[in-house]
Parts: sequence; C-alpha cells; structure tokens
Amino acid sequence: MRFMSLIRINEDNVPEGGPDERLMEEMGKLIEEMSKAGVLLDTAGLRPTSEGTRLHWDHGKLSVVDGPFTESKEFIGGYAIVQAKSKEEAVEWTKRFLQIHGDAWEITCELRQVEEAPELS
Repeated sequence: MRFMSLIRINEDNVPEGGPDERLMEEMGKLIEEMSKAGVLLDTAGLRPTSEGTRLHWDHGKLSVVDGPFTESKEFIGGYAIVQAKSKEEAVEWTKRFLQIHGDAWEITCELRQVEEAPELS
C-alpha cells in the first residue's frame, strides 16, 4: 500500500533560520534508513507559498492567484510517499519523522492512502 504524508506547517511559526544542522543530520539518517528498507518512494520540501500559485475551478470559472496565501494559517510544507505493509506501519514511520524535529517545530502530517487501480492480468 502506498501512503502520502502531507506535511503541514505554519509559515509564521518556523524556527528562525529553518532546520538546524542536527535536524538535517537526523533527517538524512531517517531518509537513508527508509530508502534501504524500501519504504520511502519520494519526499521533498516545498518552496514558500510566496512563490506559489493557487488555481481554483468553480462551476466553470477559473481563478489564478499568486501567493502568499495569507488567508490560511497552515500550509503544505512538504510531502513523503511511502510503501508500507499497513496503515499502522506508515503511521510509525511518520511518527519517527515528526519526532526528529524536536521541541522547536510545530508540524502536522496528514497521512492518506493512495488509491490504486486494480492490477490488470
């Protein structure tokens, strides 16, 4: 089963200077461990919303708005796609991802199973 973890952050509440050296080192170790275990399929951080564009379709009308998106408090700051045997396993990997951030960060991961098409035989 594949799961996507949407990593939500509050851009106004990120520690000054972003991730420190310890966090980057621990993150590198976790990513390496997940890659060797065949769990991590893809992951990345996302650029700030000030560099983003939001497109919205509403009953035949298209709107395009450039960031920053000040009306929302939390934003998708990154993502990870994992291959896990169960939701519980995906939750455990996500817990480890959050815990290496330490006390200075406030992050929410929304874990969602990826809908997969039935295999064709």
